[in-house]
Amino acid sequence: MTGNSTIDPQDRDRFDAVGDSWWDSRGPMKPLHLFTPVRIDFIKSAIFRANIGNKTQTAPLEGLEILDIGCGGGLLCEPLARLGAKMMGIDASPAAIEAAKAHSKISNLSISYAEMSSENLAETGAQFDVVYASEVIEHVADRQLFLASMANLLKPGGVFILTTINRSLPALAFAKFAMEYVVQIIPKGTHDYHKFIRPAELRAECETAGLIVDTTSGFVPTPSGGFIQAPMTAINYGVSGVRTS
Repeated sequence: MTGNSTIDPQDRDRFDAVGDSWWDSRGPMKPLHLFTPVRIDFIKSAIFRANIGNKTQTAPLEGLEILDIGCGGGLLCEPLARLGAKMMGIDASPAAIEAAKAHSKISNLSISYAEMSSENLAETGAQFDVVYASEVIEHVADRQLFLASMANLLKPGGVFILTTINRSLPALAFAKFAMEYVVQIIPKGTHDYHKFIRPAELRAECETAGLIVDTTSGFVPTPSGGFIQAPMTAINYGVSGVRTS
């Protein structure tokens, strides 16, 4: 994957088409709503492992500058802001950014949102204590550029977090075929199996960008409809670590 932009115009247009559904927990974003609690837990655990933040406080992320790349409608930005983080969210979809801004206003939360790519933000020299991209890297047009910009957006020693989908037969069956064509929870065409990435591949590509993965966790569905962390990475998984320099 090469190019000079991380943005896939077709993906951006697909997400624009459902931009008014971000906060509808029964609509096309239902899987992300169900996935939010375990993603927040994974993000927090990565932060605390790096000895930043203070999990004993009522606002454990207070003082931390955190960037959400591919923030969508702000499903993760809002709970992290409530934990005290100074949040910024960026996304290529103007409809998603408008939805995020509108909902944060209703929620009375001060979150900075911008319609832009990670590489364009990196060019400004902005840096953060924590940078994460959740269910995003499988949509970008250039993974190497994306990871390089992610590294540039991190302060030295800063924490990065990625969650994504494994390129495996179980992921093809469940995350692509079942979700899009059988139960039709998400719109057809949302995922491209060839852009899914195996954990070993992601670790190697992160290392090339100067991002050292120290934790990998799988996410598996529960009978109640949510997700929990587990060793199995066959479908959904997350990685976290630090910028090396």
